[in-house]
Amino acid sequence: MKTLLKNVLLNGQLTSILLDNGTIAAITPEITAQDADVFDGKGSLTVLPPFYNAHNHAAMTLLRGYAEDMELFDWLSNHIWPVEAKLNAEDIYIGTRLATVEMIRSGSVYFNDSYWHPEAALKAVRESGMRATLGLLYLGNISDDAKSANAALIEAAQDVETVSVSHTPHAIYTVDKPTLQKIAAMMENDGRAVHIHVSETAKEVADCRKEHDGMTPVEYLDSLGLINERAMLAHCVHLTDHDREIIAARKAYIAHNPISNMKLCSGLFDFEAARAAGCKIAIGTDGTSSNNNLSMLDEMKVAALTAKTVSKVPTAGKTADIFHAATAAGAEFAKVDAGVIAVGKAADMLLVDLNSIAMSANYDLTADMVYAASPADIDSVICNGKFLMRNKVIPGEADIIAAAKEVCKKIASWK
Repeated sequence: MKTLLKNVLLNGQLTSILLDNGTIAAITPEITAQDADVFDGKGSLTVLPPFYNAHNHAAMTLLRGYAEDMELFDWLSNHIWPVEAKLNAEDIYIGTRLATVEMIRSGSVYFNDSYWHPEAALKAVRESGMRATLGLLYLGNISDDAKSANAALIEAAQDVETVSVSHTPHAIYTVDKPTLQKIAAMMENDGRAVHIHVSETAKEVADCRKEHDGMTPVEYLDSLGLINERAMLAHCVHLTDHDREIIAARKAYIAHNPISNMKLCSGLFDFEAARAAGCKIAIGTDGTSSNNNLSMLDEMKVAALTAKTVSKVPTAGKTADIFHAATAAGAEFAKVDAGVIAVGKAADMLLVDLNSIAMSANYDLTADMVYAASPADIDSVICNGKFLMRNKVIPGEADIIAAAKEVCKKIASWK
């Protein structure tokens, strides 16, 4: 199906954009396409790349506000993991579906997920129309149950063009060395990406040095063959210069999660040091129980501010670098030819209302998106040539919210 966007703004110029078969087919003021679905931007909607959320636990929308003001390991071990153990596949489907609505409304078309029952998340992604990378989750060793669940996800995802499957060991402190070595070997055979929490806390780094001959988590994972161009390393708050050299040399990606890092007092990621070292930096929200929302708009603003705070240089965290991390860098990891609006690129885009309060001055559109915009400024979201939200309407939103509220009532009864 073709879609014709008429009277939209691109780089400040009024134009039309033709979307055909998931790609941007033409950009020019005058386009005739009689068989196209026509959307009229009325001269007030500007077209921008959408967001690609590089690190998420989507179904944790069910645990928003469940356990607050705690240190990471207490929060995980004594509160989050026990309640997660009681969630079934249907719960996780509902929580992930709620997450897709929240992400779409705030401009995301993709998320890189790590959570239980990924086959349930697959159903939610398929219904939403979003893109996603869903994880083959490993905690401890690879049990027979895990092997069976992982095989089921791989088979189910084969016919979903917007979904890929990655290896997702949780962290070096929850997955043993033999299992990590097996994952590295599987990656060599299947070419899949890997997604793992790395150097999130000072304790994780100290424990790793003690247990693995003085190596940092990055050095340890590199010794096992898990740092490569298909690796997404979540958090990376506590990196040495050598860690950054390894990540850059291996062309791995860092998923920067500034709000979660601050909320759990994990520390402040040094954006400028990583950028200067040549590291590829993407941005993620983490899950809503450690954020507490999935807005990449909020994440960009905090990423820019913490870059300046850490470096003590006001020119750090430039808006162009931050916006690139939230858009093109995540798209590159996801192997989506997007992140810019141009002919031949994937038809992923936002339509942002320049008549909204935050966007009204419009001296610097990128700065407005990084520092001022909110989900209310986003009129429509398109992924793979299809509207996920059109004129602020997401089909089925009310029912999705109602279903999630029922699951949350059940969770509340467990306390």
